[in-house]
Amino acid sequence: MRLHRLEVTAFGPFSATEEIDFDALSDAGLFLIQGRTGAGKTSVLDAVCFALYGQVPGARGAVKGLRSDHAPPGAAPRVVLETTVRGRRLRLTRSPAWERPKLRGSGTTAQHAKVVLEEFERGGWIGLTTRLDEAGDLVSRLLGMNATQFCQVALLPQGEFAGFLRAGADKRREVLERLFATEVFTHVEKWLADRRAATGREAAELAARAVSVADRVAETTGSPPPHAAANTAPAGPAGERRRAAVPAPRRGDAEAAEVEALPAWAAELAGGHADVRAVVEELRAGAAGEVEAARAALKAAEDLADLRRRHENASARRAALAERAEERSRVASRLDAAARAERVVPLVRAVADRHDRARQARRWADETRARVGALLPPNASQDVLAKAERQRRDDAAALEGKRGTAVRLRRVRDERGELAAELRRLEPEEARVSAALAELPGRVEARRAELEAARAVAATRPGAVAAADGVRHRLDAAQRRDQVEHLLAEAEEARLAAVGAAQDARDHVQDLRQARLEGMAAVLAEDLEDGVPCRVCGSPDHPAPGTSLAPIPTQEQVEEAQAEFERAQDVRERATAEVQARRAERDGLLEIVGELTAGALGAELEGAEAALADADAALAEAERLEAAVHGDEQELDRVRGARQEIDRALTENRTRERELAAEEARLRAELDQARGDDGSLEERIARLGREAGALTEAAEALRAADLAAGELAAARAAAKAAAEDEGFAAPDEVLAAAMPDEDQARLRDRLRRFEDEEAAVRDQLNDPALRSAAAGPAPDLPALEAALAAAQAAHTGAASAADRARHRRDRLAELRRDLDAAVRAWRPAAERHEVAERLAGLASGKSAANRHAMSLSAYVLAARLEQVVAAANERLARMSGARYALVHTTEKAAGDTKRGAGGLGLRVADAWTGLERDPVTLSGGESFITSLSLALGLADVVTAEAGGTEIGTLFVDEGFGTLDEDTLDEVMDVLDGLRDGGRAVGIVSHVAELRARIPAQLRVTKDRTGSTAKVVI
Repeated sequence: MRLHRLEVTAFGPFSATEEIDFDALSDAGLFLIQGRTGAGKTSVLDAVCFALYGQVPGARGAVKGLRSDHAPPGAAPRVVLETTVRGRRLRLTRSPAWERPKLRGSGTTAQHAKVVLEEFERGGWIGLTTRLDEAGDLVSRLLGMNATQFCQVALLPQGEFAGFLRAGADKRREVLERLFATEVFTHVEKWLADRRAATGREAAELAARAVSVADRVAETTGSPPPHAAANTAPAGPAGERRRAAVPAPRRGDAEAAEVEALPAWAAELAGGHADVRAVVEELRAGAAGEVEAARAALKAAEDLADLRRRHENASARRAALAERAEERSRVASRLDAAARAERVVPLVRAVADRHDRARQARRWADETRARVGALLPPNASQDVLAKAERQRRDDAAALEGKRGTAVRLRRVRDERGELAAELRRLEPEEARVSAALAELPGRVEARRAELEAARAVAATRPGAVAAADGVRHRLDAAQRRDQVEHLLAEAEEARLAAVGAAQDARDHVQDLRQARLEGMAAVLAEDLEDGVPCRVCGSPDHPAPGTSLAPIPTQEQVEEAQAEFERAQDVRERATAEVQARRAERDGLLEIVGELTAGALGAELEGAEAALADADAALAEAERLEAAVHGDEQELDRVRGARQEIDRALTENRTRERELAAEEARLRAELDQARGDDGSLEERIARLGREAGALTEAAEALRAADLAAGELAAARAAAKAAAEDEGFAAPDEVLAAAMPDEDQARLRDRLRRFEDEEAAVRDQLNDPALRSAAAGPAPDLPALEAALAAAQAAHTGAASAADRARHRRDRLAELRRDLDAAVRAWRPAAERHEVAERLAGLASGKSAANRHAMSLSAYVLAARLEQVVAAANERLARMSGARYALVHTTEKAAGDTKRGAGGLGLRVADAWTGLERDPVTLSGGESFITSLSLALGLADVVTAEAGGTEIGTLFVDEGFGTLDEDTLDEVMDVLDGLRDGGRAVGIVSHVAELRARIPAQLRVTKDRTGSTAKVVI
């Protein structure tokens, strides 16, 4: 990977847009990033890392807000990086998340992080992605390393590697795990440990299941369980409590042997219980035969006793039937008379019914003839009644045609009432609308005039706004001008003081150098010895050695004065730059505002704001008047339409009223003629209908009375003839002999029961079995029942014992099958656990087979650290003049807090003493060259581990201030060697000597408005 161009905007300390040409710096091979403390040297590296991965290195990555605090409020932070990775020219444009001021109103709104990844192909940039995750994945795949690895390989942060050199094993392990991604080996360790625990739980559960089955076998047979053999207790409650107190089976080889022995133990118990069951089955078969014989004897005795009892009951029932013979005869006679009367009763009852109907018909005929007596002559016949009824119905039918005329008259009257109400409503409405039409046109014209006047005033608002903004801008410039003039005066005073101090410091340096030159002869004379050649002239004789009365300054004093002069000169330059900046700002403000005072501009601003307020008020008034005019115009149009509608309605209603009045007079004359003497047409029609109905009813009643009299005479003759045929002298005897069906059914049931009882008794007394049983002796039932109970008790005891034996055998066979299955399931689980336990102990370093007592991940990290040490020693030998070499140790160090985590120790071998030292005993410069060698070696190993991606641009961050001149030369030679193959190396430092050694520089400067970057070749 080689960097070409970096552009940062509003990022970190850079408030504006800064562009860094890495191609120009890389052409020199070795370049320096220099600047004062806090200027932003490391921020350049942060920008490179952020452009590639969207994050900054180290603890700075945990701090949100990468946007520059010096940037203007609306400036968006952005980093653009052009680089070549694996032959592909890429351009990454990233913006971090930041809070942008709202476009309207106060406050801010969140802007999310953005990225644009492009590739240069066929003469142009082609977009690859704008997704954050896709851009990060593509960069990681091309570079073959994540952000942490890139920061360690390409940025080489020396402070972290000095800590890594002196750190304990746990801290060193964390760094190496982060760089070499050994989590797969840690996962293997965890997986093996989990596998060991899982297989152990599985084997223990299966062993416990087998032991549980064995316990159920022991419970079924009443034997002690095999794992309690050493604690065998006698039977009974005390023994049960002792067996329950036996501890659970132990694990390991003894537990395995115990589980393996369970099937043989269960087979031995099953054999003993099979013999017991055979004996018990023989006893049960004999007891069953005795029970059957006793039960048969008892059954025969009970049957004989039942036959004797039935014969006695039949004899008693026959005597009872003989005593009730007379009652049976009376029931039969009563049923015969009821049967004969039942055939005549309907005719007798019909006579009574016809008599009642004839009496009612005659009374109804008399009443109806009396009601129509005024309409007809006395004792009128049916024909006279019918003729009068038809005459009245014809008259009523003729009047029905006049009902429509009456309905139409009512509708005409209702419509005239509605028209009168509408006229009463329309006439006041007409007056109100006429008044509104007289008023609205004048009001509309007046408001239109007011609206035009308000619009004329509101038209001046844009000019008032521009005038107020201009005055406000000049007022701000005037106030800033006054502040800058004050600051310029202070800066002038500071510059004069700095110039004086720098001049004094320079004079002091020159005085010291002059005094040392003048006293150099005396200094040399102090070292002269008789007979020893002079280092200046070579003469062994020293006749007149020089002397000096004044004190001669030392070289250290001269150098200290020179350093003081350089500091004073730096202060002078900064003060001069401050004066120039303030003067330029003041001149710019004078061009804007001139010599006007802030008070005058404030008064002018008040006038401009007042004019703007008047324009705003006029604009609001114009908007109000425009809405009012629009409303009045709409009201005028509505009133005009309403007036037209009212006029049309009044004309139509008055015309319709005249038409309805004429029609009402005509209809009233027709109805007066039709009603005659009655009050109304409806009353006359109702009267004719009532008279016709009364006449019809009278004729019907007369016909019904004649018919009922004929039916009564016929019914009496039929009833008398039927009674004489059935043997009754009169109809009254028939009613006395009649009986309801329910009573007849009860008597027939009673007679049937007599007959059935007699037949049953006769059959029982004639039964040979009953007669034979009654002739013989009675059986002894209590003795036979006692014999059966004794036989059943003996059989129950034998059957219970046989059932228990059979159940125990079946249960034991089932448990043996379960036990065999449980042991078969346990064997492979125990074998798997044995393998998993051996491998987990080996991988965790806790097994005796692991001679180094190192875990798998620690072993892999130790191998990587060994490679890092080998690569680091190549550079450390050159930097230290072959004195120091790093030594990787596998012994567990004092800082190793985890078991199995050894193998990450570091020692420093000193060739001058032949001893190995702890890295914490190195001096500052020695620690720097050692940690730099370690960082370069680690970068080589990580690069190879990540896929061999060539890093064309490296950065070494700080630490050179601790080196002496000779060691610095060695370090620079090593860094020069890194440029082999066209690789560029950037050194981040503020050491003054490096400025003279490295001509290609990226100078980062800072001031109150932010930092700037400049490439100097």
